[in-house]
Amino acid sequence: MITEHPIADKVLDLVNIALSKGEKYMAYNNSLYFIDERDVHFFKTRDEAVEFAVNNISDRDRFAVLHFNSVKDILNQIPYGDQLQRQLNIDPDENGLYNKDGNDFTDALIDHLESQQLLFNKQLKTDVMNNENLQYLKDNIKYMGFGENMYRELERNLGEGKAEFQLRFAAEINKKPFEATLNFRKSDSTDMYFFNNYNASLEKSNGEKNEQTFYLNKGKGVTAKEAYNLLDGRAVHKDLTTKEGQPYKAWIQLDFENKDKNNNFEVKQFHEKYGYDLKAAVEKFAVAELNDPDKAKALMQSLEKGNVQSVTIEKDGSSHKMFMEADPQYKKVTMYDSNMKMVAKESLEQYKSGIDKGSKEVKAGQENDKKKELKQEPKAEKEKLEKKNGQSLLPKKRESKGKGLGVS
Repeated sequence: MITEHPIADKVLDLVNIALSKGEKYMAYNNSLYFIDERDVHFFKTRDEAVEFAVNNISDRDRFAVLHFNSVKDILNQIPYGDQLQRQLNIDPDENGLYNKDGNDFTDALIDHLESQQLLFNKQLKTDVMNNENLQYLKDNIKYMGFGENMYRELERNLGEGKAEFQLRFAAEINKKPFEATLNFRKSDSTDMYFFNNYNASLEKSNGEKNEQTFYLNKGKGVTAKEAYNLLDGRAVHKDLTTKEGQPYKAWIQLDFENKDKNNNFEVKQFHEKYGYDLKAAVEKFAVAELNDPDKAKALMQSLEKGNVQSVTIEKDGSSHKMFMEADPQYKKVTMYDSNMKMVAKESLEQYKSGIDKGSKEVKAGQENDKKKELKQEPKAEKEKLEKKNGQSLLPKKRESKGKGLGVS
């Protein structure tokens, strides 16, 4: 069995990193003489370390598990050699520097090593936090729909340590210029940075520009595409929270006629109790996508994000490519033809489903059938009476032999 294992310096660095992450169990390959970073694995619990060791036994590999609280613990349990072991144990007969009463040299050396360890741990902790903060902000930007092109600029700004900074985003959506300025600010109490809000603007086809500041709450909020849809005049369905932290769902839409004190458009909200049923509004039309559950689900999700969604209307044996958008304020959907021209209200009937469009016709038909049944009932009763017992129970018509009008 190998009793001495020279350890690579990189392993000792990994030990400090593991400690900062709360990992205090190490599985190492003790079948090797020299141990480098590829031969060690760190875990938070002994069970995880033992399971790894058991599952990785081979004819050339055998892992041992040890617990540690410092680099010294590692060196004590996996010594470089007998001489180092004796020094670590501070044997007075072997270590000429040892003095039971202490001396200036050893005390200074110990103080130096401890201060260096503290500096290393502090820097390591800072590096770990900075990396986690960077990854958090990257995920945040990507989730909000701004892509990955700003990552390098983000990392550069974080490295400069400024109190706040901005990142620029620009795109063209449906031939309309959409821009956003993302605002980041450093915490007053830590070195962490946060993505707090962004200013978005959309230039309409008529040359007008709508602008709005959208705020984030714990990394969540109106995404870039949803901001585009709101600035373009459509409504978006969102998960929101009250000031007390209670979650709720509502449709939101910008009120372009009114602004608040911060020069933002006021936001109209249509809660669930408002009574808007998107599915029912869509089902009024003969939408082919509703026949496929997956396509129907995708259609509803797209409309909830405020998109103008293409649909296929199948009516009377013909298909029509059209577009629709949610309109919660008026509890309906707005329809556009294939050229994105809004369909007039009086022309919508031809695109509605059979149940909705023909409701009046069905009702009228039912009334006509009822009238026919009422007309037939007296005749049927008359025939029934005539056939009973093979003779008529009705009085016979009197025949007049004389001229003129007969009197019954």
